[in-house]
Amino acid sequence: MCGIWALFGSDECLSVQCTCAMKIAHRGPDAFRFENINGFTNCCFGFHRLAIVDQLYGMQPLRVKKFPYLWLCYNGEIYNHRRLKDHFEFEYQTRMDGEILLHLYDRFGVEKTASLLDGVFAFILLDTANRKVFLGRDTYGVRPMFKLLTDDGFLAVCSEAKGLSQITHSMTEPVEIVPFPPGHFEVFDLKPTGKVTSIQLDRFHSCTEEPKHSVYDNTRMLGTGFALETVKSNIRLLFENAVRKRLMAHRRIGCLLSGGLDSSLVAATLVKLAKEKQLPYPIQTFAIGTEDSPDIAAARKVAAHIGSEHHEVNFTPEEGINALDDVIFHLESYDITTVRASVGMYLISKYIHDKTDSVVIFSGEGSDELTQGYIYFHKAPSPKCAAEESVRLLKELYLFDVLRADRTTAAHGLELRVPFLDHRLTAYYLSLPEEMRTPKDGVEKYLLRDAFKELNLIPDEILWRRKEAFSDGLTSVRKSWYTSLQEHIESEVNDSQMEKAAKLFPYNPPTTKEGFFIRQMFEKHYPGRSGWTPHYWMPRWIKACDPSARTLSIYKPDQEP
Repeated sequence: MCGIWALFGSDECLSVQCTCAMKIAHRGPDAFRFENINGFTNCCFGFHRLAIVDQLYGMQPLRVKKFPYLWLCYNGEIYNHRRLKDHFEFEYQTRMDGEILLHLYDRFGVEKTASLLDGVFAFILLDTANRKVFLGRDTYGVRPMFKLLTDDGFLAVCSEAKGLSQITHSMTEPVEIVPFPPGHFEVFDLKPTGKVTSIQLDRFHSCTEEPKHSVYDNTRMLGTGFALETVKSNIRLLFENAVRKRLMAHRRIGCLLSGGLDSSLVAATLVKLAKEKQLPYPIQTFAIGTEDSPDIAAARKVAAHIGSEHHEVNFTPEEGINALDDVIFHLESYDITTVRASVGMYLISKYIHDKTDSVVIFSGEGSDELTQGYIYFHKAPSPKCAAEESVRLLKELYLFDVLRADRTTAAHGLELRVPFLDHRLTAYYLSLPEEMRTPKDGVEKYLLRDAFKELNLIPDEILWRRKEAFSDGLTSVRKSWYTSLQEHIESEVNDSQMEKAAKLFPYNPPTTKEGFFIRQMFEKHYPGRSGWTPHYWMPRWIKACDPSARTLSIYKPDQEP
């Protein structure tokens, strides 16, 4: 996890512009570099480093002697870089996983390069010999990237939108800052002036496609056909491999543990594989909640079962309310679900940064979207509708859950790893018959649970625990976190303000006082940037006026421990 920033064709003095790059300094607390590009005085790279792989040669922009005309700035981890290096017999100059991009690009061009990368990434690649700039982002947008492109060809790129919001340019009208689309690459012609022209924007991978890098994978052959036992075995194999490949790190690894199914499977598998790999430290797990929260109790049981070094962070609604402004600043979003769920994750990330030496943090994001884990999937009109909704959610992860997970951890200099969004695992799961993937016997994610049944990997009561949203499970069923938040906001927003909400905020107008309050905070930090949240996250197929699972008529809580 790092912060990348680049300008091509700046009209303003670069020393003035580079102050904008400091707005993402939290993403890379270990080192910073600002570098002009030879021959292009109005082009530059900025890089904030969090050192995870190759402590010696890890600074960027990355350049190697073999390709003096290539400049690479990237944020991410390429899990198959050694396998590709050996297969194509590339000679490395560094031990950086990102060096593989330079060799692949030189041999195959940018599209095949992006499609062969098994990992999470956002990259800016400059080829001064051919006067080209390339951008690329991983399939699910696990690593963020934003761009600003003016009509006269000034291009600015950054890991977070806040690093571009104060950039100066020659345009009289405001210029859009847009997220770079996941699973895509873009090619720009670079003019002698440093300005650019976009000549190609294409998708290199979609979540339903088998990734091209799978032919170089070390996972043993999967069983064929859709017999239940074969499918369950394949799911276990691909999931374990997804966790294993993500152990690539020189810094301490930990895991968020809410006590739900997804984080428990990740934590249990991580502890098991860490022992096999003989990591020189125990895996730390982290839970956050009020003293009577179901998450805290469930996480405690899982930690005892798997033998992790467990940490519990006490959460109070007052602390959550006080953190809201910082959370919204880091998120760059005013989506209600995202903000609610981000508060707990932001606070637990702060604890990890302040109180421990864990830096690489595993988490369970992506499972609900992949395995139809949201409670409203019980109301899907058909398996086909459910399957289509699953793909829609996966394609929008970069706007919601993945955005939340990245920004809340990056705010405290942590690096997130999400094995449920492994390319091979997701492609396989989405290839299964639609009927296999739906909720069964009133239980969501039935197939995933069934795949890990009778293995004693996690306690049975956790394996079959009902879905709780992270923001709900923080607090007891008797009083949810969102209820405390709404009570606080009741005194902050009055009815006359709500009557003017649609006029004040014509794009995505808030319909509740909570939505109004959050939107005010967002506009304070990012005035006129409401387009960054294209729509609110809400359940489907059911009458819902609030995104919380606990407000849905079909919500059935487990008995509180």
